[in-house]
Amino acid sequence: MIASPDFHVRTHRSLVDVAYRLLDSAAILFATLAATRYTDHEYLENLAVVGATTLLVHAVAIEVSGLYRSWRGSRLTLELWCVLVNWLYTAPTVLGIGLLTRFNSEFSYTTKLVWLTLTPLAMISGRIVLRSVLKSLRRRGLNTRSFAICGVNPLAIQLAENVRNSPELGLEFAGFFDDRPESRTGQELEITHAHTGDLHQLVQLARDGEVDMIFITFPMRAEDRIRKVLDLLGDSTASVYIVPDFFVFQMLHARWNQINGLPVVSVFETPISGIDGVLKRGFDLVVASAMLAFLAVPMAIIALLVKWSSPGSVLFRQKRYGLMGEEIGVWKFRSMHCCDNGNVVRQATQNDDRITPIGRVLRKTSLDELPQLLNVLGGSMSLVGPRPHATAHNEEYRQLIDGYMLRHKVKPGITGLAQVNGWRGETETIEKMQRRVEFDHRYIREWSLWMDVKILLKTVLVVLRQENAY
Repeated sequence: MIASPDFHVRTHRSLVDVAYRLLDSAAILFATLAATRYTDHEYLENLAVVGATTLLVHAVAIEVSGLYRSWRGSRLTLELWCVLVNWLYTAPTVLGIGLLTRFNSEFSYTTKLVWLTLTPLAMISGRIVLRSVLKSLRRRGLNTRSFAICGVNPLAIQLAENVRNSPELGLEFAGFFDDRPESRTGQELEITHAHTGDLHQLVQLARDGEVDMIFITFPMRAEDRIRKVLDLLGDSTASVYIVPDFFVFQMLHARWNQINGLPVVSVFETPISGIDGVLKRGFDLVVASAMLAFLAVPMAIIALLVKWSSPGSVLFRQKRYGLMGEEIGVWKFRSMHCCDNGNVVRQATQNDDRITPIGRVLRKTSLDELPQLLNVLGGSMSLVGPRPHATAHNEEYRQLIDGYMLRHKVKPGITGLAQVNGWRGETETIEKMQRRVEFDHRYIREWSLWMDVKILLKTVLVVLRQENAY
């Protein structure tokens, strides 16, 4: 039996990381002090306790939110959103502790409101300023490092482009290096016009200390080539990184994990778990409850119209696949004379003779979907997610479209990214269903609570335009 290697994936902490922590701590203390001085106009005894408690809870919350991950190359908006999410964890906890211990009883509501608002604003301001300073310094050539890319392929070109678009990284490109003839690499290099050399030249540059960082972009199947390069670069002090070509897989929300110290990376994974899952579920419950309360009377009127217009039940419960492919019952106002729910389900088409007069209006305006708010409250669906298809359609399309069932890595939704991007309604061709699935996969990869909010707002506009609905 071969013993497992004793190694770990470690997170690098730099001076910039320390600067972020000091700035956030200063922002928290400043906001706590300012909220008191400029509202109550006096120094309160429990001020130090509140500041220390906030720092302590913040230190715990960052382990959940990942606020102090490396933000090099990441969009500023993503970083600032993480600051807000982290504060959503911290603030309620601090207020709850203060309520239980009565430490915050002497603080006015105005003081608490200023503290709640000023603290994240101060943290955001500090990060914007620090980013600007770092970008300015690195553009002037300070704190820069040279890097080379070993391997000429699309992944290498993309890496070089990403670094070029991120001047705040402070990386200067030394060129591409590959042992393959130009006839095999020239096509990729035509779009960059970058200098290239062979591996011998790269190793020599590394030994001479002229290259600080080397990124190996060989495909994972080229294990022998990677080992050869690593052996040669072992005689240098350059930092070497392997950039895995994971993009060849259809990855959904990839993340690193460890199994007793052995690093693994997920290929198919849900982004909505842990605290994110709690946030999304809370958002669903609050919004769905509010919508049901607001729409109770209109839904009752719709139910009467459905009952009056044609014989049959008011509601129709169709079998569909939910989270992890489990079968669920999805509620709708009945819009047809028949209720297909077996092994063969015919999609609704334009001028479909099965649709009732009232049903045609309901489907055109998507009002037939309103009972699915009950599914959301019950937990089998979400407000936003891939639209659930009839089980018969799932069994058909899973054999025709690669990765079709991956859309069930999250709960199905009343609306989704595909629907607000023009892929609502009938999918009479495989190509149309494939495009819908592509948007579903994109939603899973890029999910955020803010994305859900934007999709809900766009849904209103889509329904008003009444496109592809019948």
